Amino acid sequence: MADDGVELLRAARRERRAIPQLSDSMSLDLESAYEVQRAQRADFGDLIGWKLGVTSRAKQQQVGVDAPIYGFLAAEHVLDVGEPLDTSRHISPRCEPEIVFVMGQHLAGAHVTATEVLAATAGVAVGIEVLDSRYTDYRFTMPDVVADNASAGRYVVGSPVPLAGIDLRLVGVVLEHNGDVVATASGAASLGHPAAAVAWLVRALAAHDEGLRAGDVILSGGLTAAVPVTAGDVVVATIDRLGSLELAVR
Repeated sequence: MADDGVELLRAARRERRAIPQLSDSMSLDLESAYEVQRAQRADFGDLIGWKLGVTSRAKQQQVGVDAPIYGFLAAEHVLDVGEPLDTSRHISPRCEPEIVFVMGQHLAGAHVTATEVLAATAGVAVGIEVLDSRYTDYRFTMPDVVADNASAGRYVVGSPVPLAGIDLRLVGVVLEHNGDVVATASGAASLGHPAAAVAWLVRALAAHDEGLRAGDVILSGGLTAAVPVTAGDVVVATIDRLGSLELAVR
């Protein structure tokens, strides 16, 4: 059944066509969903990082889970600064602001802490993640979204800055859509501290003998609700001390 899920999601990506959630037609729990996700990695080539999802405690309670989820990032997910988002390549794109970690050292292990994450980080940056669920109307269970690589679409990252003197819990976050402020938050929206979210990721990867490598890019979790975008839109994410980043949509 896992193979069926892989093929359905591959077809949805290839044809840019939304499909019903996999759990409507097959038995799917989180363990089997990660198997479906891992089976799709070969479609993307070399991995360059990871992304976290459902890092808000309130969101976890809302959807009935007690931990985040994760997905992988590859070169085809990257948007360069100044490069517009091409909506014709996506099904139903939505944007959210992220605190992005760029790793300076390898980091792995089942007991890694947020302090160790901060020590291994080369820099942090403001980012905009473009979510793009392959499911109809963004309707899915947690195993469904895990199987769909945590709704990975594209992402753009600003210039990293050193961590020294920055308390990532307290940085203010503003998301603008076509000139209007549509959401605000703080870094603490991601599991209380974005580095705690990355530490959770490292511990989760350790169960599969994986970890973070120097140079990996880590999206530490959406800090606000995601805003749907269409051609002609402009999204701006601003995070105190990290800078501002604009994404045009065409």
